[in-house]
Amino acid sequence: MRRIAILNQKGGVGKTTTVANVAAALAIAGNRVLAMDLDPQAHLTIHLGVDSENGADGAYEVLTKSAGIAESATQVRENLWLLGANIDLVGAESELVSVVGRETILREALEEVADDYDYMLIDCPPSLGLLSLNSLAAVNEIFIPVQPHFLALQGFSKLLQTITLVSKRINPQLKVSGIILCMFDSRVTLSSEVKADIEKFLESAKGTDCPWSDAEIVPVHVRRNIKLAEAPSYGKTIFEYEPKCHGSTDYQQIAQHIATMTNGQDTAEETTQTETNPDIESSTPQDTEPETTCSK
Repeated sequence: MRRIAILNQKGGVGKTTTVANVAAALAIAGNRVLAMDLDPQAHLTIHLGVDSENGADGAYEVLTKSAGIAESATQVRENLWLLGANIDLVGAESELVSVVGRETILREALEEVADDYDYMLIDCPPSLGLLSLNSLAAVNEIFIPVQPHFLALQGFSKLLQTITLVSKRINPQLKVSGIILCMFDSRVTLSSEVKADIEKFLESAKGTDCPWSDAEIVPVHVRRNIKLAEAPSYGKTIFEYEPKCHGSTDYQQIAQHIATMTNGQDTAEETTQTETNPDIESSTPQDTEPETTCSK
């Protein structure tokens, strides 16, 4: 099973839209896909047409009550299962504050379903707290959706520093596989400038020990498309809502590209267990510029 987190601590950059539609595209192609909603806002759950207040077990029960993923996940489409979220996830971090090994709860829960799915995609919350740390401990690869605006790049180094810490202390197999440019408009100079800046940054990491040393900008960019914004209000993926629009084409091609990548193939049987650090949240420097340089 390929384990993928869609992560960016900035909101409104296309995380949920990307998870919902890439997961749907992979499922349509015949893969068994588990989509996981770890955002207390439950936007992925709503996007896929599930009532977040229906009282069913979901991510909160898995993290705090040792519920099994197999019993808690709901099949929402052919080949597509959802581990849903609700507002209770807001309290999960405080409830787990004294739990030893709290960063790896999700990874341990996934062991029982590792052979049940071909892909798992996690919609991470717009923060770098315990829910995101559980995601990073549980996956092998990360895709970072970025809106090509100047402010969208702010905090990028903080995000990469957190990924580096998790890679060193909890999950040595964690890698950044790609950057997905969302709401991209090739007619706007700023979009091309931001893309060039990211390309330059990724190129500088080649041949280093950075978790993003092999990352790339996914060659298909998600174009601005109002249909992508409308689809969640109907509880539909873009392929169900408007299958002939640019958004449908873009996400289908992105899913196809991800399927051809081998950077994050699951090698759990070869993973060396490392000691978890229960204080990783507080180990990130708060008053200094995050270091994102890596050694050759």
